[in-house]
Amino acid sequence: MAEQDEHGDAAPGGLRRRAVAMLRSLARRLRPRSVRARATLGASAVVALALGFASFGLLGLLENNLMRNAQTDAERQAVLTAGLAAEGRLDAVLTPDRGTDFLQVVDAHGRVLAASPNLTGRPALSTARPSTPGTVRDTWNGRPVRQEHRQRVVQVTTATANGLVTVYAGTSLREADAADEFIRASLIFAVPLLVLTVALVTWRVTGWALRPVEAIRAEVAEISDRDLHRRVPVPHSQDEIARLAATMNTTLDRLEASVTRQRQFIADASHELRSPITVLRTQLEVAQAHPDPDLWGELVSGALEDTVRLQDLASDLLLLARLDTAQAPPSAAVDLTEVVREVARTRKGDPVPVDTDIAPEITVRGSTLWLARLVTNLLDNAQRHAHHRILLALRVDETHRTAVLEVRDDGPGIPPADRERVFERFTRLDDARSRDQGGSGLGLAIARDIATHLGGSLTIQDSGPGAHLLARLPLDGS
Repeated sequence: MAEQDEHGDAAPGGLRRRAVAMLRSLARRLRPRSVRARATLGASAVVALALGFASFGLLGLLENNLMRNAQTDAERQAVLTAGLAAEGRLDAVLTPDRGTDFLQVVDAHGRVLAASPNLTGRPALSTARPSTPGTVRDTWNGRPVRQEHRQRVVQVTTATANGLVTVYAGTSLREADAADEFIRASLIFAVPLLVLTVALVTWRVTGWALRPVEAIRAEVAEISDRDLHRRVPVPHSQDEIARLAATMNTTLDRLEASVTRQRQFIADASHELRSPITVLRTQLEVAQAHPDPDLWGELVSGALEDTVRLQDLASDLLLLARLDTAQAPPSAAVDLTEVVREVARTRKGDPVPVDTDIAPEITVRGSTLWLARLVTNLLDNAQRHAHHRILLALRVDETHRTAVLEVRDDGPGIPPADRERVFERFTRLDDARSRDQGGSGLGLAIARDIATHLGGSLTIQDSGPGAHLLARLPLDGS
């Protein structure tokens, strides 16, 4: 029995869960999926609710107003007739004023003392006998004159010389009923028509508004990596969609520029790698073709030199790839003073001596390896161009809360027209185009990328003869 009860309880629960799941699934399927449909449904629902509340409010106001007018007429006639009864001047046949449909006067014993012609010979309208004077208001349906419309009846009880008498005065609510029927019939047709009109207008207007969005979507869908020059159409309206299209085109501009730089970088890297590999292969082929031990030393030395150059180039390319993907190493507080001093110590054997002017205890946020690479690349560039002297300086700019790293040389300097071009990848100026003397053309590009990734900058200053490179890095805690 326990198992049966358990299964018996479980079955209805399972049915309820399945029913709820089916209703939820049906609701998800019926839910409008497009913005256009959702906007149309939302606007139609809001208008339908607003018209519904407005219709009920209008009917209520009309009903109250007509009811109040009818009651006022009936109450005035009832009070007037009660006054005549109290004065003993009541006629047997009463003539209702305009706005009143019937009158009847009944004494405390239920006898009809007077009545309007349409109630002549009728018994008392009510069997209830009030015990005290007063006024009672009520609405009757179809009686006492058996009309199709409701009647508003005012019952006034007053004292006379022969005791209490009750005056019944009633007026038909045919005008109120007719107005209610007319307005209800009008609203039954008008409300759906208005809702349908709003739905159609919203559907069309939303479609017009979303047409540029669809054009943008269609254009973007057709843009491939080979068609990055294409742009989405910008509507003439100065609205959110026009700004969206402009932003999309700006994004495509950046994407095209990025892809162009990437392709140029790949082409330049392929060209730069091909030369040392070709030279290295040639040297190995010569060594294989001429097994002369006297030549091996020179060939091995040349092959080792090209291998080192190839290794350095590959290291630069990998670092640039990490910089391009913004994969910066963990940032920590670094003693920049110690980094600069250590790099300077390792270069004591350089052909051109390096003079230093390094301020103590300067700390920045970054990576020791990246900062050392920044200083090394700046010094390498200076060594390739300097004649007799290089100055390496480090100081603090308290105004901008930055560490300032300067590298100066007494070489030919960099023409103003080339001061931005030298930071482009694989760029060598005319007097340094040799790969042996000019390097790979990546040193300054890597240095600027490192400074930028660490929140700083690298620029070339105009300060007399020679080249003056200046790097700014935010101080730790600034």
